[in-house]
Amino acid sequence: MHCPFCRYPDSRVTDSRTSDDGSSIRRRRQCPECNMRFSTTETASLLVVKRSGVTEPFRRDKIVNGVRKACQGRPVSDADLALLAQEVEESIRSSGVAQIDAFDVGLATLEPLRKLDEVAFMRFASVYQGWETLEDFEAAIGVLKQNRGHQDDQEDQAS
Repeated sequence: MHCPFCRYPDSRVTDSRTSDDGSSIRRRRQCPECNMRFSTTETASLLVVKRSGVTEPFRRDKIVNGVRKACQGRPVSDADLALLAQEVEESIRSSGVAQIDAFDVGLATLEPLRKLDEVAFMRFASVYQGWETLEDFEAAIGVLKQNRGHQDDQEDQAS
């Protein structure tokens, strides 16, 4: 890390703190040459590879905007969407990859959205997965019902 004051090519870290959401680290540094102090913010980069092959930085707001359309008219708040986008990002980052296909970002969005709102999930999945027939919808509804049945059984056993 170059000193922004004297351009000395090294610096010493005097303090490190994670941000509130845990997505970045703020470091206080001191230059051994001029003794000036400065702060840096470090984030792990995550790149999304689009179908065209172009890469761009991961952005939570793109997830929120994509899911917002599926949630129109549903009881889902902006805070819910922000949490969903955070959950998707954490899921992707926990995989340890530095680059991810845009398609895989959509796949990572499906499960948190299903938990948030099943109707919004169906809307999003139908477009994202390219459902073309009623049978596609029926199959997805069947899986949702089956999963709901397993959850009800588990809750009954826990009681």
